[in-house]
Amino acid sequence: MKNQFAIALHGGAGTLVKGMMTEEKEHQYKQALKEALDAGIEVLSKGGSALDAVETTVRVLEDCPLFNAGRGSVFTADGLHEMDASIMDGRNKEAGAVSLVQHIKNPISLAKAVMLHSGHVFLAGKGAEQFAKEQGLEECGDEYFYDEFRYLQWQEIKDSDSFQLDHSKSKDFKFGTVGCVALDGEGNLAAATSTGGMTNKKFGRVGDSPMIGAGTYANNETCAVSCTGSGEYFIRGVVAYDVSALMEFGRKSLIEAADEVIQKRVLSIGGDGGLIAVDANGNIAMPFNTEGMYRACRYMDGSTEIEIYR
Repeated sequence: MKNQFAIALHGGAGTLVKGMMTEEKEHQYKQALKEALDAGIEVLSKGGSALDAVETTVRVLEDCPLFNAGRGSVFTADGLHEMDASIMDGRNKEAGAVSLVQHIKNPISLAKAVMLHSGHVFLAGKGAEQFAKEQGLEECGDEYFYDEFRYLQWQEIKDSDSFQLDHSKSKDFKFGTVGCVALDGEGNLAAATSTGGMTNKKFGRVGDSPMIGAGTYANNETCAVSCTGSGEYFIRGVVAYDVSALMEFGRKSLIEAADEVIQKRVLSIGGDGGLIAVDANGNIAMPFNTEGMYRACRYMDGSTEIEIYR
């Protein structure tokens, strides 16, 4: 049964118009997606758990400066990096989440530690950082998180009331988050999501990524989901859980439920973005209502897919 697994990941959705990116940059993104996918596949092919696979995959994405999470996190209005992450185990619906953390190399591992060792689900700010210290998680200085592209993004709108989601030239173009969902050989599901939030964000803004049910959800009976997009709308739509609910109570398939949420429900309240999801049978859905979404997956039959545009 070791080959009977499925995994999908995303690196953010948004205005990713073909032709706006150089061939070299496109190759870099696809290579980074492949490395993350391979890391998750390796865990699952050796009989590892879905939980470990999604953490491992997201860690690779957090370590890559191309994505708005971990090392590649965008600058806040104060010139800082505030990161959010969450993880959920479909076996028992246990979950862990962190928000507004700084200097933590891999926020997803902190979220997992919260789930396993804190007795809580959600820790934020200084308290979460203190817990990270007690857990012995790796910390990095500001220089580790400095990326020239992110810095220039921030300089364009610094000292203004504008903010922007990630993969964008203006604040009207959106986003950036990373995430992974997996089904392991034992039939267990898990989901994980991590982000650096919005460029120039103020007031300790928190999006959907660390919110269980909004940005991340996993339930062995239905599916595992990780979202990316305009977080305020994904929170209002309780998007990740909505996919599961449409399967459980609406008797919809994974593909039907995911499409309903992304192509109708989120759009109807003015939001945009996408999600990745896998169900208990290994079916994968990766819908988005934007120009593109960095995404990759490995199906049950062993075939893989790495895409950016529609």
